[in-house]
Amino acid sequence: MMRKALIVGIDDYGDASLSGCVNDATTMSTILERNADGSPNFAIMSITSPPLGVTRQNLRQSLNQLFLGDCDVALFYFAGHGLINESGGFIVTSDYDAYDEGISMDEILKLANKSKAKDKIIILDCCHSGTLGNISTDGSNSTQLNDGVTILTACRPYESAMENNGQGLFTSLLIDALYGGAADIRGYITPGGLYAYVDAALGPWDQRPMFKTNVSRFTRIRTVPPQIPFDVLRKLTDYFTDAQSEHDLDPTYEDTTPDANPENVQKFKHLQKYVAEGLVKPVGEDHMYYAAMNSKSCKLTALGYHFWRLVKEGKI
Repeated sequence: MMRKALIVGIDDYGDASLSGCVNDATTMSTILERNADGSPNFAIMSITSPPLGVTRQNLRQSLNQLFLGDCDVALFYFAGHGLINESGGFIVTSDYDAYDEGISMDEILKLANKSKAKDKIIILDCCHSGTLGNISTDGSNSTQLNDGVTILTACRPYESAMENNGQGLFTSLLIDALYGGAADIRGYITPGGLYAYVDAALGPWDQRPMFKTNVSRFTRIRTVPPQIPFDVLRKLTDYFTDAQSEHDLDPTYEDTTPDANPENVQKFKHLQKYVAEGLVKPVGEDHMYYAAMNSKSCKLTALGYHFWRLVKEGKI
């Protein structure tokens, strides 16, 4: 698959310089370049200031290159200053000037909307970033999100994006999420998972991240080791013949008993993995140990049925 990402971080703003954006961009580049198992993920183009100057010209050129062509995923990440004025929202470049501060957020969205890439993901860690993708008030549809476009922003249009200990608060949460905090049971990290992780971490009095999307699927931004190995997850349909069935237990499932059966003990280890991830629950007891010792049973939860169905349909 062709997956490319443009990662931009700007600290150098003269008298208004920042301290953590280049580090944030560098860390994001490192994480996104490969999945947790070392397999290739995104082909990265990284521009930071310093050492380079991120100008309106070279950033506009790089954005055009990012969204050009028919790739699977085109991702743009920006950390730096953002501003909003009567013309709309802007990401500020290091050669900013009065009334010509940088690249319009509307311009970025237009490039994404026109792109033939299957998925276009824009992540902004800057003040007023929530302006990106806002509904236009002038009657035009320039801010409409076309199919396949997803936007993640650090804050709402009227808010500032905070730095904490030399790192953007929003990006620090994204990094934790990409390392695995936002992964589902299969180890997949999607834009929706990223937002859910950041949203849960920031309270009502903090800056509020925004999530805007028009997609028919969630693409994977990164993968990490699954919480349940796939070969074990696929055994759901072996242990449960249908969504309502129960798997009978007895003391032979518990390896500490004299009558422990090695085959049942192995099954029990799998079932306990399911319990740990909320896919299965014991029936008539609070814990699986007592369900086995007292010859009770276990059954699928609603989440368990979801994954049972995915296995049944050959999607896992």
